[in-house]
Amino acid sequence: MTSAARRIDGMIGRRRFPAIMFMVGAGAFVAATSVVAKALSLEGGDAAGLSPFQISAGRFAFALVALVLVLKAFPNARPAFSGVHWNWHLFRSLSGWLGVTCMFAAVAHMPIAEATAISFLSPLVAMALAALLLGEAIGTRKMLAAGLAILGAMLILRPGTDAFQLAGLWALSAAMFMGIETIFIKKLSDAEPALRILVINNAIGAAIAIAAASFVWVWPSVLQWLLLMALGTIMVSGQALFIQSMKRGEASLVMPAFYTLLVFAAVYDFIFNQVIPVPAAIIGAALIVSGAMILAANHK
Repeated sequence: MTSAARRIDGMIGRRRFPAIMFMVGAGAFVAATSVVAKALSLEGGDAAGLSPFQISAGRFAFALVALVLVLKAFPNARPAFSGVHWNWHLFRSLSGWLGVTCMFAAVAHMPIAEATAISFLSPLVAMALAALLLGEAIGTRKMLAAGLAILGAMLILRPGTDAFQLAGLWALSAAMFMGIETIFIKKLSDAEPALRILVINNAIGAAIAIAAASFVWVWPSVLQWLLLMALGTIMVSGQALFIQSMKRGEASLVMPAFYTLLVFAAVYDFIFNQVIPVPAAIIGAALIVSGAMILAANHK
């Protein structure tokens, strides 16, 4: 290897490490949102648990507040809004809100790590939709990935047994809506700047979520208000880290690091809820992540 080639290889290596670390950070933050959402769904003292609709409203509303504060502090970063693909943004935000709400409903009634693992089926939904809508081919490798992930989901859900978790259907719904959202994110990321996508998504998501939450609204306690603020701030921080990672590295490089989210979810659930994953759930999660990683590697 020539000295020039070694320098180029070293530069690429120095760029890869921050990209991977940003993605690991994104996984840690996103996993933390499930912990906060679970806490908000539980009764505590004189406060009733909040509905998933109200929790997702807090997630979007306070994420938007955090973004607005950042843009006011750094006015030069404010994105322009000419040439916005509003229809794509609307469908992305609607599917994202549905996905988040279903996920919050799932973690309220089942272990966070198991719900998170099932949500990783979203790449399979995106793969199927890409084949139907974008004409992408589904080869043997993708079929293998799908088979592994579906088998993993069956191990976690265990249908037909006493261990079957109805809440897992909420996690499956979350995976479906997140997969749909992925298609629109892909279209938007090719057409618009990242910060504008982030701002518009949280603005539309907040409008949808607040409207839905108005039908089940109960006044949160002081602690719940603080947790809702934390939820929105943590989520938008995770989104920002995710975007920064994607800007610095190829998806096939950084996406496997996002699956550390499952590790963080299991650790958080053990620390805060004393939940230890059962062996079947661990094996199922490993199969789902393996399938998702095969799909990520397929996009090199």
